[in-house]
Amino acid sequence: MSMTERFWFESSYRGSQGDSCVEVALAEQAIHVRDSKDLTRPDFSVGHDSWTHFVRYAARG
Repeated sequence: MSMTERFWFESSYRGSQGDSCVEVALAEQAIHVRDSKDLTRPDFSVGHDSWTHFVRYAARG
């Protein structure tokens, strides 16, 4: 699946100026992450379990 076929959405946690944001796209095999300020850079992907661990860790602050 190409980047244009993915449904990207912005993180709900972003900078107060809207300038510090990542976008994620959910896929069957992985979660894809990219920098919303520089779409020329490649995205990276992580497995669902790793993403779940990361989100839980980040939510603890």
